[in-house]
Amino acid sequence: MAKACAITGKSSMMAGNYSNRVRATQYNPTGKTRKYANLQKKRIYIPELKKTMTLTLSTQAIKTINKNGAYATLKKAGLI
Repeated sequence: MAKACAITGKSSMMAGNYSNRVRATQYNPTGKTRKYANLQKKRIYIPELKKTMTLTLSTQAIKTINKNGAYATLKKAGLI
């Protein structure tokens, strides 16, 4: 399974890759590169269920959990 955030669905994406020398001289793409999302493996305690879950989350999802609470965020994402 590909690495992706369980809540936001963020994963890697393809992006352009240009060297500074190419920019200075002419338009000559050097190919594509893969940009990875900032994913962290986190263990989250859910007091309403008295359980802990280990999830791979993006840092944006971690901020959302801190703001709205673990139970509400995970329920909205369909993980509970």
